[in-house]
Amino acid sequence: MSSLSTGDLLQVWEATAGAGATERAVALLARAWPERSPESLAALPLGRRDHLLLELYRGTFGADLDLFVRCPACGEGLELDVTADDLLARPGEPGEEAEADAVHELDADGLLIRFRLPTGADVDAATRAAGPAEARALLVERLVLAARRDGVGVDPAELDESEQTRLAESLAAADPRAEMLFDLDCHACRHPWQTLFDVAECFEHQLATASRHLLREVHALARGYGWREADILALSEPRRRVYLEMLNGE
Repeated sequence: MSSLSTGDLLQVWEATAGAGATERAVALLARAWPERSPESLAALPLGRRDHLLLELYRGTFGADLDLFVRCPACGEGLELDVTADDLLARPGEPGEEAEADAVHELDADGLLIRFRLPTGADVDAATRAAGPAEARALLVERLVLAARRDGVGVDPAELDESEQTRLAESLAAADPRAEMLFDLDCHACRHPWQTLFDVAECFEHQLATASRHLLREVHALARGYGWREADILALSEPRRRVYLEMLNGE
């Protein structure tokens, strides 16, 4: 099982301060799988990338996920009882060989669309679009390699709304882990809704929390014993905990 050391956590956290989700996700994966180039990791389809991130999260922090959402209708807070094991057990994981340049096809009712799966860079570009319609058009432009309608070539920008919807359905079927949705029901007002689980965002939050916690431990032990940061980080977590307890007189 892949995991990150305390030193890895701090270095990635520091090196990616102010970076986007895709850059941080690639930095995390590169630490765990140094044999893979950053370029190949950035080119992974979202589903494959997020599967690897979940495996790395579980190996580093454990299976429990700290997820909290608010009801969009009444604002009531809701904690989600979900683990990395639950999400990794979902069907549809693309194989390790699946890369963003793999070509997929939608072929039905005279419509033929050849497309590739989205990467983090595609999503980043879409989030910078002016609005939902512009984001969708941008993704179509980036992901569609060729389109034909009744044997006649079609510019991807000319695909109508129903054809774009069919493309979105084909994308979801080809990479079902790219968008992990939870069906929720508010216990306060009974409002039902769906929420999207963002693996990279969850990892980012836990990385920042763990890094700040580690630095507080380093500060306490360095102040109490005069040790260097590198020596403190080289200690296992149980040993650091015992030293902290002794320092606090426990």
